[in-house]
Amino acid sequence: MTVDQTTNPTGTETTGEETTVPSNVRELRPGTAVEVAPVVVDAEIVDEDQGDAEATEPAEVTLVDQPGGDSIDWVRRLQQAKREPILPEYLRSMSEAKATAKWVAGYYAHTAGYHVVRSPLYGLRLAVRAPRGVLLLAAATGRWVSDAEGRQVRAASVRSDDAATYLRLSAQRDARVRFRAVVLGIGLLVGVPALMLLPDAVPSWVMWACSALALAVLGKLGTPADKPVVSPAVVASRYAKLTSDAVTQALASLGIASINQALKADPRSIGFVSPIHKDGPGWRAEIDLPGGATAEDIIKNRSKLASALGRPLGSVWPEGRADISPARLVLWVGDEDMSQAKQPAWPLRKGDAIDLFDPQPFGTDVRGNWVRFTLMFVSGVIGAVPRMGKTFALRLLLLIAALDPRAELHVFDLKGTGDLSPLEPVSHRYRAGDEEDDILYALTALRELQKELRRRAKVIRELPRDLCPDSQLTTELASKKSLGLHPIVIGADEVQIWFEHKDHGAEIEEIVTDLVKRGPATGIVTLLATQRPDSKSIPTQISDNAILRYCLKVAGQVPNDMVLGTSSYQNGERATQFNFKRDKGVGLLKGVVDETTTVKGVKFNGPDSEALVARARAHRLAAGRITGYAAGLDVTVDETESAANTLLADLLNVFGDKDKRWSESLVDALAEFRPDQYGPWGELDGGTAKATQLAAALKPFGIGTGQVWGTDRETGKGANRKGVERAHIAAALTERDKKAKRA
Repeated sequence: MTVDQTTNPTGTETTGEETTVPSNVRELRPGTAVEVAPVVVDAEIVDEDQGDAEATEPAEVTLVDQPGGDSIDWVRRLQQAKREPILPEYLRSMSEAKATAKWVAGYYAHTAGYHVVRSPLYGLRLAVRAPRGVLLLAAATGRWVSDAEGRQVRAASVRSDDAATYLRLSAQRDARVRFRAVVLGIGLLVGVPALMLLPDAVPSWVMWACSALALAVLGKLGTPADKPVVSPAVVASRYAKLTSDAVTQALASLGIASINQALKADPRSIGFVSPIHKDGPGWRAEIDLPGGATAEDIIKNRSKLASALGRPLGSVWPEGRADISPARLVLWVGDEDMSQAKQPAWPLRKGDAIDLFDPQPFGTDVRGNWVRFTLMFVSGVIGAVPRMGKTFALRLLLLIAALDPRAELHVFDLKGTGDLSPLEPVSHRYRAGDEEDDILYALTALRELQKELRRRAKVIRELPRDLCPDSQLTTELASKKSLGLHPIVIGADEVQIWFEHKDHGAEIEEIVTDLVKRGPATGIVTLLATQRPDSKSIPTQISDNAILRYCLKVAGQVPNDMVLGTSSYQNGERATQFNFKRDKGVGLLKGVVDETTTVKGVKFNGPDSEALVARARAHRLAAGRITGYAAGLDVTVDETESAANTLLADLLNVFGDKDKRWSESLVDALAEFRPDQYGPWGELDGGTAKATQLAAALKPFGIGTGQVWGTDRETGKGANRKGVERAHIAAALTERDKKAKRA
């Protein structure tokens, strides 16, 4: 028997021009190897050229899809699954629960008060509309008695010449009319006398109540559908809930080829991970995009997506979940534009002391939730075009730092407008302006900070391992005054003025780069803000090492990537999307949060900032942490060639014939010797303050103060107090003069 059927090497049966693939073999991509046994045909196969041939032994088949399920991995799947929280977010802490309860109580109190105040107006509306209600009620009663609802059916039977049906309907109508007329007559015979006798039979208040009820019912009947009696106390959003159909249609309208091709092949190719649900003041949809599409594709087309959904741009926020898949998209659509939404009260507005080692609230995300991060161990860059809230964002971060009594603030307002002036009462260093002396002031302060950086690195390195096992600064170590490892926060606005200075720009860049790179590990936080984020305004070495990045509206891709990092624009992180008028104070926050987040900063005006700083200063006074500028001890030792410092020479002039003297007596002598220069020192209250002032002034020269025995001129008693040795001053003066000659 000869069968006109052959078997090809892949195991498919070929008969004529048709090819059948066995059900257990899945077509693979070209170049993929798989062993498939030939199909055995129950017949004798004859080779016409060579005659009978022995059938080959069947080879082992390797199936592409192995039989059986994956039930053995169900435990692993459960372990990898995300557990939804049992309690909603607003019940996870007492503060959140109280805030939520307060909001709900306020909402219903507002609603109740609104309607109570307007209740006379509601009553007047009902009274005016009651006559119309009487007419409508009479007309409805007449239609009911006359069986008007059957009129169209009877007319249809007449038009169709169906006499039998018409006669049957007419008889039914006559019966209904007779019955309903009797019911109406009985009601009138009973009701009218009852209404006439009711005032004498019941208390007057019952009569008034019945009259009011009747008036309300008739007024409601006479109310047009488009003119409700009760006006709404709260105007709801004009946007409907988000649906899967709306999302699918919106994604299809973006013009992304991979999505459109998948939808054409299968309209259900866009998968929804969970039901679309209410999430705060908006709707949340978690979506798995078709193969080849990524969340970045959607983020880049955010404006088109908002248009397709018919929503304001500020209410549509697509986000990626790269930790799950590049194709996982989380779409949140708010009930209103983010810029128009009311921001909750800032948790730090009361001015309570905080710990900078703990996350602190900086702003709210698109859902109105607080975005918190730890300010310690970071350096930051803030960038934006003018008038978008860059300076206010920097001031907010400095206000947060001020609430930690240990934090030492160095504030430089290079714009010179005084936007950072509320921080003066708590600043160790403060300067506003961009004049030459302002630059020299900042340069001297930065030099001191660089020396402090090296000192701190040495202290941390030499700490016992039981106190600092990982060579990492902790809040406990920062609280020890003897170590001097308290937080230092530097804030500079319009920092491009520093780096572009023709004489000192290079040195400032070198110092700031060092502070940005090594400072966070030693508790020094550097925050830089500029309205021109480019390589000249913020050198690349500084921007590349900044962890905290906050970008408000910028003009293009280059400044966007200078603040947020290389390729941020291509990845959909675009601060160019913000509107100049609508999105003031709104920016993209990156580095200190898990994902790049759109954040609306707290709007804290000048008077509120001053009140907050007053409370912060009170905390510092209680902790003994008022230093430098805030304590009236702000001494800038000018080590530049453009000015000569006379402190060392003045000290030798007033030192007298003693080898050692108390610091406080030297300060008094200096104030008397040069009152225009040292007068404020002599006005300090107490010997400790004067000694601290002199120690700070001598620190740049490498001169330390120690215990010195002396006699109090007023009491005549001897005591050990902080003092200075003449030899140290003379040696420092000689060394400085040698350096000046060599230069």
